[in-house]
Amino acid sequence: MDVFVQQLINGITLGSIYGLIAIGYTMVFGIIGMVNFAHGDVFMVSAFIALIAFLIVTTWLGITSVALAIFIMLIVSMAFTSLINWAIERVAYRPLRGSFRLAPLISAIGMSIFLSNFVQVTQGPRNKAIPPIIRGEFILSGHDAYTVTLSYKQIIIWGVTAVLLAAFWYLVAKTSLGRAQRACEQDQKMAALVGIDVDRTIAMTFVIAAALAAVAGTMYVMYYGVVSFSDGFVPGVKAFTAAVLGGIGSLPGAVVGGILIGLIETLWSAYFTIDYKDVAAFSVLAITLIFLPQGLFGRPDVEKV
Repeated sequence: MDVFVQQLINGITLGSIYGLIAIGYTMVFGIIGMVNFAHGDVFMVSAFIALIAFLIVTTWLGITSVALAIFIMLIVSMAFTSLINWAIERVAYRPLRGSFRLAPLISAIGMSIFLSNFVQVTQGPRNKAIPPIIRGEFILSGHDAYTVTLSYKQIIIWGVTAVLLAAFWYLVAKTSLGRAQRACEQDQKMAALVGIDVDRTIAMTFVIAAALAAVAGTMYVMYYGVVSFSDGFVPGVKAFTAAVLGGIGSLPGAVVGGILIGLIETLWSAYFTIDYKDVAAFSVLAITLIFLPQGLFGRPDVEKV
């Protein structure tokens, strides 16, 4: 039982990171109907930016406050990652918005390869590590053989995910930008006719998605303490899987899907074998799409005539 509870805690933590990335997928797809396959590599770039910011803050500036260092990491990572994703939307996606549907997909894959290789060339192929940022944990239960713990890092990740989910649900449901996003999701031409700046709305959606990926990247570095140029593909695909599983277009669905993927991965690794944990996660996705194509919280597609 102790093993199950510990893996449950680990799975929720990992799933929270997947959920933050998945929200970016679901927001972009909901508005322009395109899967931004470069989003996973945007997450990886944000993790490197957070790592570099942490080293500069602690080594060069001599800041010793952990809370201040993490805050600066978040702000710097969100700012630079949002700028990168804004540039990607302007250069790689906007010119192809009215083209045939495969063109933006090819462009997204190209941007993914470019970002991965750019980081590999500039930062090197080896893993980059930082010292533990946050130490300490609560001992929930256990005995001599096994102890169930809940670390401060995990609590922070849970809290950040919950706060951001609530904040972006409010943004989409209650603000003028959210109304513009929902209008563009329904019909971009009609949204433009009623005075909505479609280009600005889409660009802001890419910026928001990048900011969420930056938070996820910062949490990833803080939790694992290591990042590699190849860390964009697999987390990105799993986050996309989480978005589809939860119902692409649904913000709560993205987080719930991420937590489910994280739980499947950690529980499978604990009770079976770590070699096939990815297979288990994607198998659940395949089964879900067969019996529930719109996902857990998604709405059935309505054909526009």
